[in-house]
Amino acid sequence: MPQSQLIDGHPLLTGAVADSPLLAAYRGDVPSRRPVWFMRQAGRSLPEYRETRAGTDMLDACLTPELAAEITLQPVRRYGVDAAIFFSDIVVPLKLAGLEVSIQPGIGPVFARPIRTMADVEALPELDEDFIRALTPVAQAVALTTAQLGGTPLIGFAGAPFTLAAYMVEGKASRDHLGARRLMAEAPDVWAGLAAWVAEVSGWFLRTQVLAGASAVQLFDSWAGSLSTADYEKFCQAASARVFELVSDLPVPRVHFAANGAHLLAPMAATGATVMGVDYRLPLDEAVLEVGHLPLQGNINPAYLTAPWETLREHVDDVLMRGAHASGHVVNLGHGVPPDTDPDVLQRIVDHVHDAPVA
Repeated sequence: MPQSQLIDGHPLLTGAVADSPLLAAYRGDVPSRRPVWFMRQAGRSLPEYRETRAGTDMLDACLTPELAAEITLQPVRRYGVDAAIFFSDIVVPLKLAGLEVSIQPGIGPVFARPIRTMADVEALPELDEDFIRALTPVAQAVALTTAQLGGTPLIGFAGAPFTLAAYMVEGKASRDHLGARRLMAEAPDVWAGLAAWVAEVSGWFLRTQVLAGASAVQLFDSWAGSLSTADYEKFCQAASARVFELVSDLPVPRVHFAANGAHLLAPMAATGATVMGVDYRLPLDEAVLEVGHLPLQGNINPAYLTAPWETLREHVDDVLMRGAHASGHVVNLGHGVPPDTDPDVLQRIVDHVHDAPVA
């Protein structure tokens, strides 16, 4: 789909984000300052979020455009970070596709009917024009958000096929994702069909966000770290590549991230990612050896957020130093913001990173 299909007023068309430090670093160019944002920056660590969300179901909040836009904007207003990350949930497109899913406190996503057989896969909803129309609230929320972001880019996001399919197989969150891994071994054709279906869902979720105003995308594979490299390459790589393929004709950087996935950086990069997110377990200068020329994102250890400032500052400086080895570097956490994080600590990190010399 050509660039002209971006909405009128899209920040990439108007030039609103032309001077974005984030996009410069994602391209491997020299940014005007060291860019920084935080995974899960819009959420439970912010008092304004808790006030805004009070009494509202998570998925209802995601599918109310005005509310989703407001929550997305809150950390940008508070911290002055270099990107907004779209407030939603990885199961939103599954719900819009027609699956019966809810998010239960203390449990996470729960599916009414787990997917474990070929008959289950064949009964999945058809992804037709009705599905595209069902994504309209997502597009509306993105447009409302970008209209207020000015020169700060919005990052669209989606869950990677393995993570979403693992939830669907188990019917809920799992500690070791054994059900999904068993399905790969016992019925690879069933797994392949499920992964292919999920890839289309996530890909169109991302595409909708970009067409409506997002200037970059990030694909989260929260549970891929439970896989061996061989199993990732055999059972998951192609599906994640399909997600990126569905936005590959659009002029946006494509970030890929997996928690506990240091051993998967090279095969994940081969899915079509143009930037690699790195979790806190692998130093960034070592990650460069795995992904070569690709810019990196990460990787402050969230555990350091409660340490004395001098300890945290030294850790952030180490991340900055190691990130300078990459062709481009966007500072982030090596996973998401913990719910009990003091917002003032994140503010100190943002200010410190912005004051750091440009690599």
